[in-house]
This record gives sequence, C-alpha cells and structure tokens, in this order.
Amino acid sequence: MENNTLYNSFNAFVRSRLGCKVQKISVNGGFSCPNRDGKISTGGCTFCSNAAFTPSYCNAQDSVKEQLDKGIRFFSHKYTDCRYLAYFQSYTNTYAPLDRLRQAYESALQVDGVKGLIISTRPDCMSDELTDYLSHLSEKYFVLVEFGVESADNTTLRRINRGHTFEQACETICKVSSKGIMTGAHLILGLPGEDENNILSQADAIAQLPLTTIKLHQLQIIENTPIEREFREKPQDFIHFTIDSYISLLADYIERLNPAFVIDRFVTQSPNGMVLWPCWGIKSYRYVSMLQAELAKRGTCQGSTFKGL
Repeated sequence: MENNTLYNSFNAFVRSRLGCKVQKISVNGGFSCPNRDGKISTGGCTFCSNAAFTPSYCNAQDSVKEQLDKGIRFFSHKYTDCRYLAYFQSYTNTYAPLDRLRQAYESALQVDGVKGLIISTRPDCMSDELTDYLSHLSEKYFVLVEFGVESADNTTLRRINRGHTFEQACETICKVSSKGIMTGAHLILGLPGEDENNILSQADAIAQLPLTTIKLHQLQIIENTPIEREFREKPQDFIHFTIDSYISLLADYIERLNPAFVIDRFVTQSPNGMVLWPCWGIKSYRYVSMLQAELAKRGTCQGSTFKGL
C-alpha cells in the first residue's frame, strides 16, 4: 500500500506488475448474457444499462482488433509510453463456447501494446475447461477475471433479478483463484432494501474471499431500467446518499477490507442525461481526494478494522 494513498490503488498495482502506465480499453466481444437470453431470465438485472458505461469506440460490429485499435488511437493522444489491457466489459464475457472465447481473447493479445486481459463475467458462467485455459494464459499474460457479485445478500440478489446466489459467487471465486488466476469482485453499494449496517456486514464477508481486486460504486438509477420504476414507486427502500454520506460509508467499508485487496474503483459516473439519481456533478479526482481526506481525518486506512482470514 502506498503511504500517501491509504488504500491500494489499481493503477499503482498494475504499474508494479507491468512496469509502465497502463490503460484499460473496453471491448465488446458480442457476447450475450444468460440473464437476458432466457437461460436464466429475459429481463436482465434490474439496474443494468450497458449503454451507460460503453465507450463510443466500443462497437460489437467491429472486430476485437478494430475496437482496440480505435481505443489505442484515442488514448495515445492523452498518454505517451502507455501499454494497454483489453477489458471485455459488456454483458457476460465467458458465455460462449471455448473456441469462440479463445479466438476473442487471443485476438486482443495479438494487438501491439496490449499486455493482458480483464474479463468481466458472472460467477455462474465459468467452466472448468475455461478456467484451465485461462490458468495457462495467465502464466504469460496479465489475466484478471472480474465477477459481478453485486451483493452478499441473497434477498437483494433475488430482488435485482441477478440469477445467482452469493454462495455461488464465493465458490467460483475460490475455484478460479486456486488455479493461480487473479480474481476481482464488482459490488454496488445502496441496492434496494439494504441499509448501511447490512452493507458493512457484507464487507466483512467479501473481505474473506481470495480476491486480487475489488470494484465498488454507488447505485446509480439509470433511466429506462426496471430499477428506475422501483425507485419512483418505493423511494423509501433506497438509501438516499449525499456525497458526504457516501464517502463516509465508503471509508467504513474500506476499513473492513483485506489490506491486500487492490481497489479498482469506488465511484462511477454515467453519461449526463442518462442518470436520474444521484447527480453529484463533481470530477472523478475530487472523489479520490475526499476519500483520502476522510481516512486521514480518522487516522485509518484500508484494512484497519479487517477481522482476518
């Protein structure tokens, strides 16, 4: 952990692994999701809107190489001497036959400047065959499999139509990690029906998992999603964060985490015009400085109240 950050940052972690500045480039591999195509459900998760986080250069009609080339051109104007991670982000990026997955991943790794993969998926879409393949791939490349866990509360997972349990997430994370593959977990703070005590008890459970990275963010209500209707009909079921109350809860959460975890993100900002709530309207770097200030004021840091494995 860097002394001046009070938590393990993803940028510092990747730089230490690869020896240079690294930028993620999102890739749409054209995959579907079992929560949309009828295998589990057809409605998808109630909060989900891929348009809210998909960059303009990320088009499934283009090949993986074409998308990465566009992304590299975009970021090369901002950064020099930079390397890249292909971030398979949209939908479920392990939900296809292994031959198709292998073709997509290896196409990305053949692009000049790409040093590894981040693969976003669900805990119920990780076959043993794929795990073995990624284990071998990780011997040569940076490979991080990021699982959408979202909540450690099964009541919440049912309410948001997630289609898997927390126990399934734990089992899969343990299995994949045991093969030497870096694992990540994505969680949303403030899902309907959860209060702050519930969220913090979940942090204790998450802290026991063999994770490399963790990605946190506040619930955003995106227009034209099922959760927007629920938010309008039952606003009392949601935590109405202010930016200060969210930063305070976030500090409480981070204090409980394993100090070895790498924190990839703790806030998100979808494009203007898509977000109904919350609309805090400040730049990303301000969230970082606010969290740093809150931890410094307390005299704490990531893992300061971690209960141990």
